[in-house]
Amino acid sequence: MAAELVTLVAAILGLLLTGLGLRRLVWQRRLVRGSIQSLAGLSLLGLAATATAILFNIYTYQRLTHEELIAELQFSQIGPQHYRVYVEQADGTAHSYNLRGDEWQIDARILKWQGTANLLGFNTLYRLERLGGRYRETRQEMDAPRTVYRLAEDRGLDLWRIAHQHPGWLPGVDAIYGSAAYLPMADRARFVLHHSQSGLVARPLNEAARRAVETW
Repeated sequence: MAAELVTLVAAILGLLLTGLGLRRLVWQRRLVRGSIQSLAGLSLLGLAATATAILFNIYTYQRLTHEELIAELQFSQIGPQHYRVYVEQADGTAHSYNLRGDEWQIDARILKWQGTANLLGFNTLYRLERLGGRYRETRQEMDAPRTVYRLAEDRGLDLWRIAHQHPGWLPGVDAIYGSAAYLPMADRARFVLHHSQSGLVARPLNEAARRAVETW
């Protein structure tokens, strides 16, 4: 909330300074003072626009302060090595997918912040990226039909890419990494997906899922 407020104030000040500067340039013919105010206003507007783009990207992530439930998966078999999975995320988003293979896998991106950034409200962030099917046998994994789905959309500036390519630009970032969890698929199996500070954790939720894991 503090970041949004600062961005809004910067945008308002930028508009006011730009307007005053242009007024002095056009109507009062005060070239030096008008130019300085206009440039200052445009600079603030540029900073506000950049901050807005970063905030849009942050909103695609979810805050994480402890281990928490982030998704539930329910499977039904529709053919040999072919399953329908219903995925309901913690924010209420729900979709169904067809997966080929013997196992399911979910990948996520993780952004961890340093102590000072945490004090300012920047908790560890996660974003589910992909859902895919896996084959147990290596040969099938290489040759059989693959299924993979994107679970998130990039909006605004890509913080992940910026942190990788220009680490000095985001000094508050402590660590950036990917995390994945995979377990076997089975008819009528239900799994829960949690996230902790160390990454994704998948657990069986019913007897069908437990049997699949025990005989995996």
